[in-house]
Amino acid sequence: MNSSLTSIACKTREHADGWGLLALRLYVAQEFVQAGWMKLSAGLTAPEWFAGLDFPPVLAWLGPDLNWVMAGFGEVGFGLALALGLAGRLAAAGLLFITWVAVYTVHFDLGWAGWNQIETEAGQGFKVPLMLAVMIATILLQGAGRLSLDAWLGSRWLRRDHDTHPAIQTHP
Repeated sequence: MNSSLTSIACKTREHADGWGLLALRLYVAQEFVQAGWMKLSAGLTAPEWFAGLDFPPVLAWLGPDLNWVMAGFGEVGFGLALALGLAGRLAAAGLLFITWVAVYTVHFDLGWAGWNQIETEAGQGFKVPLMLAVMIATILLQGAGRLSLDAWLGSRWLRRDHDTHPAIQTHP
């Protein structure tokens, strides 16, 4: 009886593996793709509120318009890659950097604000970006998961590598 329950638990875990990371990737990705698309559809010139921000040292040299465009393309590009699970850790690292810049430039000075205030001026604090950063860090540390292009391409690469490099026999 006990081995039967263990077998069922193992099979359940095997079938469920990867779905949590997929859901997390899709949620985070849609947040960033939406934010990036809003930037890009507004044009290639940074709006006044963005141009007046105090960027971190190296990014400050680039100017507001280039930062605006890079943030938009970064959010869309890394967001789509994350949704597909393609170069998942790289995409997560890129989005984590974009989130850090957003907190540094906009959100931190506005304080801690929660979900119930998100659509108001008071809701622009760093609580929501911090939650997104924790989600992104999970993907960065765990990888894109079993249900990703990374996993699919990796399994194909391993099969191909195995087929082209047969095992070396040490005995005649």
